[in-house]
Amino acid sequence: DATGGTVGGQVGYRWQSGQWVFGVEGQGNWADFSGDNVSALFATRNHSKIDSFGLITGQVGYAWNNVLLYVKGGAAVTANSYRVNTVGGALAGVTGDDTRWGGTIGAGLEYAYAPNWSVGVEYNHLFMQDRTYTFTTPGGVLFAADRIRQDVDLVTVRVNYRWGGPVIAKY
Repeated sequence: DATGGTVGGQVGYRWQSGQWVFGVEGQGNWADFSGDNVSALFATRNHSKIDSFGLITGQVGYAWNNVLLYVKGGAAVTANSYRVNTVGGALAGVTGDDTRWGGTIGAGLEYAYAPNWSVGVEYNHLFMQDRTYTFTTPGGVLFAADRIRQDVDLVTVRVNYRWGGPVIAKY
């Protein structure tokens, strides 16, 4: 299990037809999601960290007055780092950074509180594939291999400025 914080931004385009709102969005975040566990077999502590993530999604929503409820889905990517420490804390082995691709689904609620401004809350689940990593000592000697699972449950608060244009979401 990992915990931590994130900050980032998104850019997208939404259009509205009646009460229905459709959109596409790209999101990029710096992150500090860290977690670790003890390996009883090797008497070590495995540490993993997500340094950043991105989402590319499509959205479908329903608007009433100045409130939008939506669902979304698409692709997710994470930048990660891993290391192994002894239970006492000394660095025992390390792997390089890597990038994982997967999918995401989510839902959100957005409230337009002023012309062109809105605030919202969003939940996303990132389905990242499991991967086995080979940990080596700083000299390059094989230390151990471990399979790391990395699904992410993420809740974010969003503040948005809507630029407008010839066709905009009016919610």
